[in-house]
Amino acid sequence: MKFTIRGKKLEVTDAIKAYVEEKIGRLDKYFENPNNISANVLMRLSGKDQVVEVTINTHGLILRGEESNKDLYASIDFVTDKIERQIRKNKTKIHKKSSKETIRDFKEFETEEKESSIEVVKRKEIEMKPMSEEEAILQMELIDHDFFVYKDASTSETNVVYKRKDGNYGLIVTK
Repeated sequence: MKFTIRGKKLEVTDAIKAYVEEKIGRLDKYFENPNNISANVLMRLSGKDQVVEVTINTHGLILRGEESNKDLYASIDFVTDKIERQIRKNKTKIHKKSSKETIRDFKEFETEEKESSIEVVKRKEIEMKPMSEEEAILQMELIDHDFFVYKDASTSETNVVYKRKDGNYGLIVTK
């Protein structure tokens, strides 16, 4: 697995890099060709907590986990366990969907522009590839978000699938 490790308001030492590569590198056993997989690790301070965010791009699917703890090494352990649970929980779904068309990829960037009292603190660009409702729900679960925007394969309309408080899913269909 290829790693991109960076710190925000936090210095990433060689010992921390080695620990991240060792812990997250254990996930290689779940992938057929781990050399083609990239893992982006962002470590940052949030108050007294150390937050570790891991995004793994693999076969068109994105696995994402974020954990915070007062101890950086504990955060790394927790986020690794979280992603491993996601992989095991969705293993058959991932295998079934990976043989179909590739699920879309996200590109993230941050902005520091401040124009008014309402501030956009994060933007995401998404590539809209057609997919079914099931694929959209799977992708939403893999990136651990509460909603997911996608282009419906049958209607070519932009839709939003979201997780409801009762644990079920909702769908917003645009026209």
